[in-house]
Amino acid sequence: MQRRLLRFASVAVPAAALVAAMAVPASAFVPAGPAASDATADAAADAISAAAPGMFAALQRDLNLTAEQARARLAAEHRGVTADKRLRKQLGSGYTGAWMNEAGSKLVVAITDPADARTVRAAGAEPTVVAHSGAKLAAVQAKLDANAAAAPDSLPSWYVDVTTNRVVVLAHEHAVGAAHAFVAASGADAAAVRVEVTAERPRPLYDVVGGDAYYTGSSRCSIGFSVEGGYVTAGHCGNRGTSTSGHNRVSQGSFQGSSFPGNDYAWVRVNSNWTPTPTVNGYSSGSDVVVKGSDEAPVNSSVCRSGSTTGWHCGRITARNASVSYPQGTVNGLIRTTVCAEPGDSGGSLVTADRNNAHAQGVTSGGSGNCSSGGTTYFQPVPEILDVYGLTLVTDDNGGPPDPPGDRCDDYESTYTGSLSSNGREYQPDGRWYYSSGSGTHEGCLDAPDGTDFDLYLQRWNGSSWSTVEESTSPGPDEQTSYNGSAGYYRYQVHAYSGSGSYTLGVNTP
Repeated sequence: MQRRLLRFASVAVPAAALVAAMAVPASAFVPAGPAASDATADAAADAISAAAPGMFAALQRDLNLTAEQARARLAAEHRGVTADKRLRKQLGSGYTGAWMNEAGSKLVVAITDPADARTVRAAGAEPTVVAHSGAKLAAVQAKLDANAAAAPDSLPSWYVDVTTNRVVVLAHEHAVGAAHAFVAASGADAAAVRVEVTAERPRPLYDVVGGDAYYTGSSRCSIGFSVEGGYVTAGHCGNRGTSTSGHNRVSQGSFQGSSFPGNDYAWVRVNSNWTPTPTVNGYSSGSDVVVKGSDEAPVNSSVCRSGSTTGWHCGRITARNASVSYPQGTVNGLIRTTVCAEPGDSGGSLVTADRNNAHAQGVTSGGSGNCSSGGTTYFQPVPEILDVYGLTLVTDDNGGPPDPPGDRCDDYESTYTGSLSSNGREYQPDGRWYYSSGSGTHEGCLDAPDGTDFDLYLQRWNGSSWSTVEESTSPGPDEQTSYNGSAGYYRYQVHAYSGSGSYTLGVNTP
């Protein structure tokens, strides 16, 4: 049965900016930018060691490195990522793959044309000439994928190995012959394939996602939010030691702590089949929501709930620190909302309604009404659960380093600088535009002075004028945009909504 949602007795934005039409750009401008500086890479490595000491310690332990070796490796990898972005674009079809060398000190780039070696070295990487192009290896893997149904269980995996310029087929010791037969039957070029013996026996792993169902025997509740090692949910859904299974009925974990009544919170530790993620199931809203943190939203803020019975519903916070008398006893300190819920939604996620900056608010406790006629629903605040059990909320940047001051946009393919007075506007790149010859993602990163409010707009030429297709207009100095668009002419508008000063704009293009 469904775990019941606890109930009680009822008693009495700016429009997109358009600029003046102008002639269609007569030439394409393709921005280019330098590789990351040593200072930027060193700052990134130091930021990781300072902001994520647990991850830095694990890196030393698992790769058998000293602290200084770990910092050097992280700095080299930071430079390598930046160089790789540039070379993928510059080399085009001549780019076959890249990897860090055995020492982890330099990026190695595979090329088919020796003439490209100079370009690779100019980016700070080491070239190596190979026989098979990236397209050739991808075609070989595609043929194996197309014949995957014929692969026996003794062939657990196949993949492109850029370091050896081959497609590797893994086979159990007794199945080497079967691997060669599989390659031949797939029609793949055997000269580009290498068979390796392995003892691997992969099993499926599953994501922990807020709002998804989980089961305790025949009863169903909903996941609240992922934490390191598991997830938080409602206390009335299970007692300490209660076993859980996931939405797919695969063994999931067990309750490590639970409090109800008085409170209505619990947390579940998951087993190795499951991986906590910073996401909440968006159900009918169109896409999942990524959790940024757990900042408390003020009363009357817009919020949305995810649950396994009724999916995605929204409303407003009407009060905080509410006390509710359930038949089982009183629960204190709850968030009161106009969001609806029904049995089985218990434990599910309540987040702020801004999908681009969603913060965890609470887990579903109980209420009245339903999602046909409407109702009132109460939520146990997330920060209290984290504090009581010493848990860490999983967010989209958990464990990542903070951006070094002034450097947060330096890792982009191209960077541009400018200076604006309050309410001023500038267009980038360099007062012009750039041309994208194919579809893909356009990414912008704006770094403006602290204490200002700068905004960023991506505009596309529609044939007669520039129209804004993506914007980021937070009340702070820094902005980020991401837009998946087709071929065409594009430009960025930087607007100093308030305050003055110099800025840096980082740009990635398809």
